[in-house]
Amino acid sequence: MDLKNKVALVTGAGRRIGRAISLALAAHGASIAVHYRTSQAEADAVATEIGANGGNARTFRANLEHVAEIQQMVAEVLDAFGRVDILINSASVFAPTPLIEITERDWDANFDTNLKAPFFLSKFVSAAMRKQGAGKIINLGDWAGIRPYKDYLPYSVSKSGLIGLTKALAKELAPQVQVNCIALGMVIPPEHYTSEEVERLVSRTLTKKIGTPEDVARAIVFFCETDFATGAVLTLEGGRLLS
Repeated sequence: MDLKNKVALVTGAGRRIGRAISLALAAHGASIAVHYRTSQAEADAVATEIGANGGNARTFRANLEHVAEIQQMVAEVLDAFGRVDILINSASVFAPTPLIEITERDWDANFDTNLKAPFFLSKFVSAAMRKQGAGKIINLGDWAGIRPYKDYLPYSVSKSGLIGLTKALAKELAPQVQVNCIALGMVIPPEHYTSEEVERLVSRTLTKKIGTPEDVARAIVFFCETDFATGAVLTLEGGRLLS
């Protein structure tokens, strides 16, 4: 797919990795629907930066825990741009939850944002993609979906489910829409991590360094531009799974 004049909906696009993805896709000629839930100022800043560089972007708010808001946002994006060619499921919940402390709310918060939202976003967006005859859906996963983190049980299980969802959607939406997943390692350290925790995790990678949002953005562009990958899971984690 040539990204020029295409429309990409990026969830969680105002901050961190979502921001880098939005800027990279815009640099390749795509118009960006910048989703946010609470980070309006950051989302506005991303849209402004894209516009200043000659691109086209608009912001859209939705609480991804609620299907009605997801459906409304997709309708608003289609009304604003007339089409959606690319969906990047970037928004995610990540917080430590030791087994003995897990509540129903912890479970629901992880699954609503990390798994339910990508499904319903894909459902609503893919209907338009199939009418257009083409589309790309890319899910941002985690290598915890392959080898779970201790004390992050709901998160790890939700990311494992996202890998399964990627493969199932790839079958359901073929051949018009390609669906792929990137299983990330540490790219931007979580705000609650100490410097010692970050150093310990870096030491366990083969690359002896953490990734960057730009590393992720380049992988996203690859999956958008190729038409021969679907149902794939790219592990982008510095070799942590092998160490």
